[in-house]
Amino acid sequence: MDSSELIHLIRLLSSRGVARSSVRRVVRETWRSGGSAVDAIDRLHRDAAAAFPSQRAARGELAAIDRLGLFVIEARDDAFPPLLREIPDAPLALFVRGDPAALAAALSVAVIGSRRASASGSAFASALAQDLARAGIVVVSGLARGIDGAAHRGALEGGGVTVAAMGGGHARVYPPSHRGLASCIVESGALVCEYPPSTAPLPANFPERNRIISGLSAAVVIVEATRHSGTSITARMALEQGRDVMAVPGSVGDGLHSGCHRLIRQGALLVEGVADVLEGLGLTPPAASAAVPSDRLHARILEAMGWSATTLHDIVESLGIPVEETLSALVELELEGFVTSHGGGYIRRPLTTREP
Repeated sequence: MDSSELIHLIRLLSSRGVARSSVRRVVRETWRSGGSAVDAIDRLHRDAAAAFPSQRAARGELAAIDRLGLFVIEARDDAFPPLLREIPDAPLALFVRGDPAALAAALSVAVIGSRRASASGSAFASALAQDLARAGIVVVSGLARGIDGAAHRGALEGGGVTVAAMGGGHARVYPPSHRGLASCIVESGALVCEYPPSTAPLPANFPERNRIISGLSAAVVIVEATRHSGTSITARMALEQGRDVMAVPGSVGDGLHSGCHRLIRQGALLVEGVADVLEGLGLTPPAASAAVPSDRLHARILEAMGWSATTLHDIVESLGIPVEETLSALVELELEGFVTSHGGGYIRRPLTTREP
């Protein structure tokens, strides 16, 4: 795409006074008839009270694209992710920082959930993403606080690739606290959005962002979600796109899993670990090591722990074992992959394909 066409496409993507879905529809119709972005702007001026930024402002976005080292993949390009191309109302263009090939990986799975995640939910998301990464699967999520951030970090810790779909432009990474995480993601994976770089992360952008998360993925795993959360909306979008939807069960008392439980009742695959995800995708999970430690003391300590954070003091009080001995055992259990430290305590890792 030449710079002139890109300038006018940026103006279209930054339009006001007309629904973005209408803009995308008009542009696609114009392209199919052999027209250009300028023709689409002219048509929208006639059909609606649309307002577009100036060409000068669009050139400022072009300068930001160069400064940030972004790739722009237009919907008609061969490099546009084939899975995403199939969805209803696909983006007109993608602005990518990092490796664009990560968007068209052989197999990608989204791991998403609540921003107000529990400690156990975050630990599960991290462990699951780590295991998916070790299986060679790209982990997709939304860079949000809570489950999303845990999923991205888990994939990176597993030595894998992760893709973050953003609700704002690359010059406005949100939340600001995840700028460091975003920088780590682009070293092996990619940050992607459909908005020009200076676009603010407005609330209305995130439901649009969600269709990209599911659109890039063969399956979507919901770790924690209330009934009416944005995560549940993503699950609905995934179903509309023909993607597999999977959900993690949890406590009925905290409300954080109510959306997951409803999805499971409606037919979503119940997920307790990576083996369930792989089987749901028709893949053979690698052989898992024993789900119980061979050491008797380690097994007792693991049995005394719950799926929420359990402190060292609680374990010592419950089992009557000296602090030094308990702490040594917990360190070994963490190295073996049975527990993870979190929030001043320890959490049992989910059933997984731990390496022997």
